[in-house]
Amino acid sequence: MSRLTNENNNLVTYFNSKSHISEGYRKLRTNIQFSSIDSHIKTIMVASAQAGEGKTTTISNLAVTYAQEGKKVLLIDADLRNPSLHQVFSVPNHIGLSSVLSNQYNVDEVLRESYIENLQLFTSGPIPPNPSEMIGSNRMKNLMNDLQSKYDVIMFDTPPVLAVTDALIVSSFCDGVLLVVNSGKVKKELVKKTKAHLEHVNARILGAILNNIKTTSNSVSYYGEK
Repeated sequence: MSRLTNENNNLVTYFNSKSHISEGYRKLRTNIQFSSIDSHIKTIMVASAQAGEGKTTTISNLAVTYAQEGKKVLLIDADLRNPSLHQVFSVPNHIGLSSVLSNQYNVDEVLRESYIENLQLFTSGPIPPNPSEMIGSNRMKNLMNDLQSKYDVIMFDTPPVLAVTDALIVSSFCDGVLLVVNSGKVKKELVKKTKAHLEHVNARILGAILNNIKTTSNSVSYYGEK
């Protein structure tokens, strides 16, 4: 478990890379890289029990740290219900993942360069009437197979686990899942239920991140799944 104090919604790893919060994200990246000896963790998603726990901020900053390390990174907004990745990076979202899955555009037409070297964005696109069906389609599986050959790391932002099934479907594409918990706000029972849901679909939970910890310490501790 990694403890990060999230003071704002900005990309702190980019705009304030020397802060102790940025160092926390870098340590999280290192912990993920060393969490598996026998297999490479290439596809990662964040999950949470409910909305507003910091998934988008967490995955965005983590993606920046991988890009800063020289990895070719793709950050995908798989929240086709309430997308927000485009707001973090201030890019348009009139086309995106839903546009590709509905065969309106091809991948190259919707991928966006961020202002961060090595980091590309795959925004959600227009909100469709059938998000779960799109995410679970063969088109999505084929898309993932194609993208994995082109990037060093692929990361997903997703809807809350307890709200809809989308995140559980996305977890099947991923080598690991990070569970984000808003400290002091979300009930422990909901976190346990979220963890059980992920385990039920055989998702590999890498660990949990506690957001909004009130502390004066600059240290970051990590407790991975046993």
